[in-house]
Amino acid sequence: MINRTISLTAEGKKELEKELDELIKGRPAIAERIATARAFGDLSENEEYSSARNEQKMAEGRILEIQEILKNSKIIRGGKRSKVDLGAVVSIDLGGRKLTYTLVGATEANPLDGKISNESPIGKALLGHKAGESFDFNGKKVKIVEIQ
Repeated sequence: MINRTISLTAEGKKELEKELDELIKGRPAIAERIATARAFGDLSENEEYSSARNEQKMAEGRILEIQEILKNSKIIRGGKRSKVDLGAVVSIDLGGRKLTYTLVGATEANPLDGKISNESPIGKALLGHKAGESFDFNGKKVKIVEIQ
């Protein structure tokens, strides 16, 4: 059970709602797999039954997790910013490499998609800086090129 506020972008909330909807819609198919596998007989050595029950357990766990996240979520506002905060799209120059990140809450973070958590080391270091400012991060110079 989550006891803290979860920061989500509007897009992240929509993605979670979509995943929740798909998981809920998938319940009947899983139940059917369980019923079919149960008909095969001895459940103690029935791999199909064990697999279907495991899938059901994972789906139900994820449904509960998403419901808790959504119940405790706070939407991060969008729009132009004067300094780096949650929801900001930040372009930086990191030792000559231009990178662009969106600063999101930990639940939504996916560095491969350019979404970094405000709780990550680079996310924490970026918070509060303004466009044009520079700072050192792990021995490299970081310059905030643009904030959206």
